[in-house]
Amino acid sequence: QVQLVESGGGLVQPGGSLRLSCAASGNRISIDAMGWYRQAPGKERELVAILRGGNTNYADPVKGRFTISSDNAKNTVYLQMNSLKPEDTAVYFCRAITIYDKSYWGQGTQVTVSS
Repeated sequence: QVQLVESGGGLVQPGGSLRLSCAASGNRISIDAMGWYRQAPGKERELVAILRGGNTNYADPVKGRFTISSDNAKNTVYLQMNSLKPEDTAVYFCRAITIYDKSYWGQGTQVTVSS
C-alpha cells in the first residue's frame, strides 16, 4: 500500500506560480513512477507530467511552464507551475505507479487561475 497526500493548491492570478507537493508513505520502495494529473469540470482526467527513473515527460499544454521533480529524502514529488493560465484550472492529483503496475492516487488539490 502507498499513501499519497497532495498540498499546495490555491487561487492564483494568470501569469502567477504555484508549487504542488505530493508526500508518499507506506511501501515507497515499490514505486516505479510518480505523476501529476488534472481534471477540469466536465472533462476527463489527463496526464500533466510524469517522472520515472530520472526521466520526465510532459503534456504539450504545460511544456516549458511546469516542472516535475522529486526529493527522495523527503519522499515528496513536486510540480512547479509557472506562467499559469485560466485553462490550467483543475483539481490536480498525484499518482504513484508501482513495479507491480498498481496505481495509487492522492485526494487531489484544487488549482484555480483567475483574476
